[in-house]
Amino acid sequence: MAHDSGPGRIEDYALLSDLRTAALVGRDGSVDWLCMPRFDSPSCFSRLLGGEDDGHWRIAPTAEVVATRRRYRGDTLVLETEFGTDEGTVRLVDTMPPEATADDADTRLVRVLEGVSGSVEVRLQWVVRFAYGDSVPWVRRSSRGGDECIFAVAGPSAVALYGDRLPYRVAGKRAHEAVFTVDEGDTLSWVMEFSYSPDQPPAKVDPVAEVRRSEAFWLDWAGDLGYHGPHGDVVRRSLITLKGLTYAPTGGIVAAPTTSLPETFGGERNWDYRYCWLRDATLTLLALDNFGRSGEAEAWRRWLLRAVAGDPADLQIMYGLSGERHLVEWEADWLPGYLGAKPVRIGNAAYRQLQLDVYGEVMDALHLARERGIAESAESWAMQRGMMRHLHKIWELPDKGLWEVRGPDRHFTHSRVMVWVAFDRAVRAVEQHDLPGPVEEWRELRDRVHEEVLAKGWNADLGAFTQFYGGTELDASTLLIPAVGFLPGDDPRVLGTIEAIRRTLKHGDLVDRYDTDPGQSEVDGLTGEEGSFLACSFWFVDALALSGQRDEAVAMFDRLVGLVNDVGLLAEEYDARTGRMSGNFPQAFSHLALVNSAAVLYGQGHTREERDRRNGGAR
Repeated sequence: MAHDSGPGRIEDYALLSDLRTAALVGRDGSVDWLCMPRFDSPSCFSRLLGGEDDGHWRIAPTAEVVATRRRYRGDTLVLETEFGTDEGTVRLVDTMPPEATADDADTRLVRVLEGVSGSVEVRLQWVVRFAYGDSVPWVRRSSRGGDECIFAVAGPSAVALYGDRLPYRVAGKRAHEAVFTVDEGDTLSWVMEFSYSPDQPPAKVDPVAEVRRSEAFWLDWAGDLGYHGPHGDVVRRSLITLKGLTYAPTGGIVAAPTTSLPETFGGERNWDYRYCWLRDATLTLLALDNFGRSGEAEAWRRWLLRAVAGDPADLQIMYGLSGERHLVEWEADWLPGYLGAKPVRIGNAAYRQLQLDVYGEVMDALHLARERGIAESAESWAMQRGMMRHLHKIWELPDKGLWEVRGPDRHFTHSRVMVWVAFDRAVRAVEQHDLPGPVEEWRELRDRVHEEVLAKGWNADLGAFTQFYGGTELDASTLLIPAVGFLPGDDPRVLGTIEAIRRTLKHGDLVDRYDTDPGQSEVDGLTGEEGSFLACSFWFVDALALSGQRDEAVAMFDRLVGLVNDVGLLAEEYDARTGRMSGNFPQAFSHLALVNSAAVLYGQGHTREERDRRNGGAR
C-alpha cells in the first residue's frame, strides 16, 4: 500500500465530536482521523497514522493557499477554516452534530463550503478505508428517496456520502475526487453518515440545518459554565473539549480520541487512549464540576456502577465505553505510524494492571459528588464499601503506578498517597454524611498509611518525596500531595519536593513526569525519552499556589496557557527540543489539569473552605 503523503503536525488538528466519536481536521482541510460509530471503533480515515491511501477527506483550494485562518464558532465545536488564495477566499464549516444518547443514534460528519470572495477552484478528495486502513470498501453510487449518494461497504462497516458535488472515482486509483469552482455567495454542502445497514444508505439530512443544530447544542451546554477569570477563552475551550470526549450513551469519558500518537517521535511509546480510565474520568469530572457541570458526575456514577458491577476484586483501572472489560492489545502492522513511530497499537494491555491510586481517585470523586449535593444511593455506597473491603486486603501490594509502567511493580509514593485518600474519604463519608461503615478500621488504616508514606516515601538526603519507596528518583506526581490534602502546601517536605523537582524535572515552564534517560529505563521498561507531560506542568502551578508562591504560579500559568494550539487544544506532551506537541490529542489529562489550575488560582468552583472540607484540611 502506497503512503505518498503523511499527516500534519499534531497541533495542526482541530477536534469535532458528537459525544459518541470524534474526528480530527487538519489546517489543510483534511479529515485525517475518524472512527465510526464510536470512539473505539475501527477507523475509516487513518491518514493520521499513515498516508493518503489510508483514508482521508480533504476539501481545499487547488491553488496555493496564501493564508489560513480558523476558529470555533464561539463556545461550540463548530469549526470554521478560511482558505485565502490569490483568486479569492472560501470558508469551510465542519461539525458533528450531537445526537440522542442511544448507542445506535446517527453518527454524521457535516461539511459546508461557502464562497467568501472571488472565484476559487476547489478539490474534494474522499478516500474511505475501513479497519484502520486495511479494508478497501466496495463503493457504488446509490439513491434513497431520489437523493443520490456514494455508498461504501466493507464487511460490517458502511458509510454514505451525500452532497452538492459528489466525487467520482479517479482512474487507476482507489479514491474519489471532484474539482469545482466556488464563487462569492455560493454554498455547497456534504454529509457523511455511518450506516447500520450494509444494504441501504441512511436518509439524507439538511446539512445547513445540522450545523445550526450543532451550534445550538454547544452554546446551550457552554452557557452554564461558571468561569469568569483570566484566560477565559482557553479555560472554556478546555471544558468544552472535556465534554467532547464524553461518550453520551453511557457517561464514560475517553482519555483521548486517538491511538498511537507518539510520546517520542519515531519511538515505541505509542498507546491507544480511546477508552475510559477510571482515573482520567474521575479527574475530568472534578474539573467539570468545578465549573457547574454536576450532571456529568451523575451520568458517570451510573456508568461506574455498571462497569464495576460484580466482585470488587475484579476492579480494573480502565474499561470500554460501555463498560467492556477486555481491551486486548494488538498491533496494526500495516500502518507505518505517525511519522514512522511504530508500533501502532489497538487496545491497551494496561487494563490488566494493578494501580492502587485508582481507588483514591474514585473515592475522591464520589466524595465530591456528595459534597456538591448529589444524593448517595444505596447501590453506590454498597459499591464503595466493596471497594474498600478489597483495598483493605491489597493495599500493601506493589503496583504499576499512575504512569502504567511496564517495568517491575513497586511501592510508588503517589499510589500510597492515594490509598490514604481512599481511606480518608471513606472515613469522611461516615463522619460527615452519616453513611454506615467500619469507620474505626478505616481511620486506623488511614493513619497507618500516612505514617508509612512519611517514613518510606520521604528521602531526607534529597529533601524530597521520591518516586517509590527506597528510591532516589523523583516523580512529578508527588506534586499532588498538597492538592489531595495529605500535607499542607507550606509543609517543609512539600516545599522541599517542589524545589527538588524544579532542579531536576522542570525545564523552563515544562515539567517531565520522571527521568526517562536510558539509565532509568528499568523504571518503566521502555526505551527512548519522551516530551514533557503537560499535566505535570500545571500540577507544578498548583503546588506553587498551595505553598504560598502565588505570584510565580500565576506567571507560570499565564505562560503555559500560551502552549495551546490556534483553536485552544493540547496534546499529552510537549517536546521542547522541537517546539511541537506529542502524544495523543487532544488529551483529557492536559485539559483537566489546565482548568483545575484555573480553579486553584482564581477561586472558581470550589472555595478554599470547600476544598479543605473535601480534603479533610491540613494534617
